[in-house]
Amino acid sequence: MDFHAFKAPVEAQFKRLTKHDLFCVDVDGDALWEHYLASFPEGTNPIFRKRTEHDCSSCRRFVKVLGGVVAIVDGELKSVWDVKIKEPAYAAVAGAMSEFVKSKAIDRPFLHGEKHVGTDKNHGEVDGAVRTFNHFYADIPWGRNEGKTFFCQAADIPTKIGEMKTTQEVFLRSLQTVSQEAIDTVLELIANKSLYRGEEHKFVVTEFAKLKQAHDLLPAGEARVLFTWANYDKVPPSVARVRNTAIGTLLINLSENMELEQAVGKFDAVMAPTNYKRPTALVSKAMVEKAREAVVKLGIGDALERRHARLTDISVNDILFADRSARKVMNGDVFDQVVVKAPAKAQSLDKVETVGVEEFVRHILPKVDSIEVMLENRHAGNLVSLIAPQHKSAKPLFKWGNGFSWTYNGEVTDSIKEKVKRAGGNVSGDLCCRLAWFNYDDLDLHMKEPSGHHIFFGTKSTVSPSGGRLDVDMNAGRGTTREPVENIFYANRATMKEGEYRLSVNQYARREVDNVGFDIEIDWLGEVTHIHYDKALIGSAEIAHLRYTRAKGIEIIRSLPSTQVSRSLWGIKTQDFHRVTTVMLSPNHWAEGNGTGNKHYFFMLDGCVNEERPRGFFNEFLIDELSPHRKVIEIVGAKSKVESTVDQLSGLGFSSTQRNELLVRAKGSFTRTVRVQF
Repeated sequence: MDFHAFKAPVEAQFKRLTKHDLFCVDVDGDALWEHYLASFPEGTNPIFRKRTEHDCSSCRRFVKVLGGVVAIVDGELKSVWDVKIKEPAYAAVAGAMSEFVKSKAIDRPFLHGEKHVGTDKNHGEVDGAVRTFNHFYADIPWGRNEGKTFFCQAADIPTKIGEMKTTQEVFLRSLQTVSQEAIDTVLELIANKSLYRGEEHKFVVTEFAKLKQAHDLLPAGEARVLFTWANYDKVPPSVARVRNTAIGTLLINLSENMELEQAVGKFDAVMAPTNYKRPTALVSKAMVEKAREAVVKLGIGDALERRHARLTDISVNDILFADRSARKVMNGDVFDQVVVKAPAKAQSLDKVETVGVEEFVRHILPKVDSIEVMLENRHAGNLVSLIAPQHKSAKPLFKWGNGFSWTYNGEVTDSIKEKVKRAGGNVSGDLCCRLAWFNYDDLDLHMKEPSGHHIFFGTKSTVSPSGGRLDVDMNAGRGTTREPVENIFYANRATMKEGEYRLSVNQYARREVDNVGFDIEIDWLGEVTHIHYDKALIGSAEIAHLRYTRAKGIEIIRSLPSTQVSRSLWGIKTQDFHRVTTVMLSPNHWAEGNGTGNKHYFFMLDGCVNEERPRGFFNEFLIDELSPHRKVIEIVGAKSKVESTVDQLSGLGFSSTQRNELLVRAKGSFTRTVRVQF
């Protein structure tokens, strides 16, 4: 057999492969050599001198160095053994080696510390005659030669190979773990200028998107791995290693279904300055489309259209009380106007009784013909509107079985106390000072104590000399919620120092111009003083100057204007009695509501008109099927404002979970004034 007929095609194949990137498969050199020798058909590798004829040191070195070298050509693996040979024995060896090598995974790029591998030929005397011995041989391209450069100083090879392998591994993981949806979302955020300096990342994300698309079109498995080896060094390192960048972390977080707000917040924490204000909302086109599909599938599109509820919308089965005029509107019964007998002369009782709300509902309300309530300044946050679906045939949108919802003044669905409680704050202290606001601004609650000690975010979780502590601090560093609260509480008045306490609010970071202002609750032993600040805060403002003594407890020396001066709220005067048209529970506790969530008591007032355009619904009300789309639905709710109408059902609402009270004048066979406690 003429070995030149074997070596020449292998050498030529190696030269062809050097037009492409070269790689080494994951196989030991000694195992390659053993497989090579074992591949010769029986009788074709006879003993020559002391070893088999084809067992020479020069060929052994070639096979160990280049026998496991492959290239990726048109997406397929090619080895140095993929050659056509006429000699059957050598063809069998080449075929066996090709199959063996290509069954192994690529381990690393190929680099070599010498410019040649093997010995082309040598001469030796055999039986007195000079004989030429051919061996496997190849030149390693190195710059001045034709083809790519695979020569490298031996000392540098481990470092270079390590870097190249790391790039490919990161590239592969990026393509495997980053979703197309995440890429689309980030590109849309960049286009909408919702990412800090997003334009700087556009090239990387766009180029990666092209590679991701090509990768995903390939069959799963080896084809996709080969794709990464073929391309990892042909793209900028910032693209191949995108996973290790800030924008890559955002892509990964979104791919792992992290909330968009949280994922972008983490990006901002790394990339943006602390005072960065994001200019637009974080909602992508893909998110909107998915939310729209869910709404269509659930058949609740018309339920998203909202308006103020009217008396004609309400069933008599869902009210606790309705005066004569309200019953007439609800029932349309003209005979209600007919007086059967003269009513007994009303008697006036000067004594004010205190009763719980359940006792009032069960024992007093059924026996009265009309009631009036005192609207106090502190009730500003209790003003409430009942909201109905625009279309009566709409499917229920909420967790309860009807289409009605409600919204409090300032778009608060429940008490500040409940929000603080949900945030992990203490709401049972003898003195609790609670702050709530309604945008991404960073407001801070401060308390100066008689000793001069200052409670603020810098002393969070530290107990003061008077036993006070700030335990909830929200929107610090960046905006995370539009329902933030803060809480300073004193667990036990026995530890409080006598003297003056000064409560203030500071605008630490202004990030939005909408929904400005804030609410304060000063809760002393369950007696709550509510202060509403209705404009943007600039700098710091003292909210209340308090005095504490053992004998009198907490006294408000002065505070922001709010307490006793009569003012107009929703078209009616404070510090005065107003006629109640209907009394009802919140819709989640109507017959089909099944007692879902907190119970609220609504006293709808004659002439009470919410002149603002409140939200049609809140996310916490919605059915569970909409939870995956809550960010989009939240924005839909914020934009789906309800137009004001004169015949709306608005009045005062009180949560069963918040301590409060309402002065009620009830008229029937006698006039009775009671203080209803909630």
